[in-house]
Amino acid sequence: MPKLGKAGSLQSRQAIVHSLVHTESWAIDLSWDIVARFGKQEAMPREFFTDFVKVAQDEGRHFSLLAARLEELGSSYGALPAHDGLWDSAIATSKDLLARLAIEHCVHEARGLDVLPTTISRFRNGGDDGTADLLETVVYPEEITHCAAGVKWFKYLCLRYRYPALYQDSLCQESEAGRSETQMEEGTEEVIQKFQAIVRTHFRGPLKPPFNEKARKAAGFGPRWYEPLAVKAPASEF
Repeated sequence: MPKLGKAGSLQSRQAIVHSLVHTESWAIDLSWDIVARFGKQEAMPREFFTDFVKVAQDEGRHFSLLAARLEELGSSYGALPAHDGLWDSAIATSKDLLARLAIEHCVHEARGLDVLPTTISRFRNGGDDGTADLLETVVYPEEITHCAAGVKWFKYLCLRYRYPALYQDSLCQESEAGRSETQMEEGTEEVIQKFQAIVRTHFRGPLKPPFNEKARKAAGFGPRWYEPLAVKAPASEF
């Protein structure tokens, strides 16, 4: 894989945008895959389908805009090699919706939120305000909502397993009204512990700081979820 650089040269800017286009390509497939693979199988509510169809539409628009920008920079999608890390994770979580939500739609989406502000700054510093504006005004805010969808449905599924009677016909936001504050706090802690266990099982190595706490918080993804995963787990847990 070629090094992307810091957007100081045209070649570096082309490489970074090409990498972003490739990521969006996988994101489109993953959004449709979670709907087709798990929606009916897990008897998910209609809103699950609505949310991830919206994510797929957003990712498709990101792909088209970034691919067009790449051509404006004198290159095209497919001109450079690209990694398949997202699809490797998809294969590894193909039989487990909780794992798919945790790894693809929480961990990887949040990692994108971590690196995008630096990427935007690098394009601006390199004199490419066109790409910086696209990332800052379109891609970045919408990616926050995509991470939020992952967190939302991970929580829903965990709590549906924990309280099946309450979650049989309603979303977690609606059914929380019927639970005490103690139940809600206990449920949240159980969800976070489940998330951390899944990430340690399905994600290679610790999560890499620094974290974009503001964007993650906006997605409902607070530090309690991910900070313990930024260090290697004790050997006894493996």
